[in-house]
Amino acid sequence: MEAVISLFDLTGAMIEPWKDAGYQTFIFDIQHPTESLLDQLENQANPVKISGDYTEWSDTINQISQIYNIKILFGFPPCTDLAVSGARHFSKKLDADPLYRQKAMDMVYACKDIANTYDIPYMIENPVSVISSEWRKPDYIFHPYEYGGYLPKGYKSPYDIMPEQDAYTKKTCLWTNGFNMPDKLEVALPKDYTYSPHFLKLGGKSIRTKNIRSATPRGFALAVYQAND
Repeated sequence: MEAVISLFDLTGAMIEPWKDAGYQTFIFDIQHPTESLLDQLENQANPVKISGDYTEWSDTINQISQIYNIKILFGFPPCTDLAVSGARHFSKKLDADPLYRQKAMDMVYACKDIANTYDIPYMIENPVSVISSEWRKPDYIFHPYEYGGYLPKGYKSPYDIMPEQDAYTKKTCLWTNGFNMPDKLEVALPKDYTYSPHFLKLGGKSIRTKNIRSATPRGFALAVYQAND
């Protein structure tokens, strides 16, 4: 049986099309409830949700690799200490912790290293960030509206605050290997569009707003499935 793994993934939006197509899916995030891999598999959970710090995930992924053929790995390492939108805070963060950036990059490298260890195609996502200078430039850049056409007309996100059919901009970068970038299927942005109005309501540092901001656009997730299945 084939499986899909998604790291630093709370919502599971990226793997929904794969789950619906019959793949066994696994999403890893420290915010998930603690329940063993085997217990969840015995209970036929899909997705299986793995908690714990990312440094603890290797053994679980090794177990998964012995049971399943892993089709692809997705990685969404936290952008809090990487995104250039927060550059004004970099100096304060450096003063507080000289290793803060290395710690953030370690999570990026963990996604790459796990995929390379098991020879799995991968896609690592982040906004415009220092990953470009710390590691390498992204392979692809997209906006959500460019893939909104994969969704039915009038489609509403599970988060009511998000525009229909992902009709908004959010410059998103992808670092990949063995990954097929899907063809675009754009939807029109609202008339006189200047920026995504829902982001006015998604500011601040709360876990809830951070989780919504980081949720994968459904149209892009579906497009990726169709191009990589």
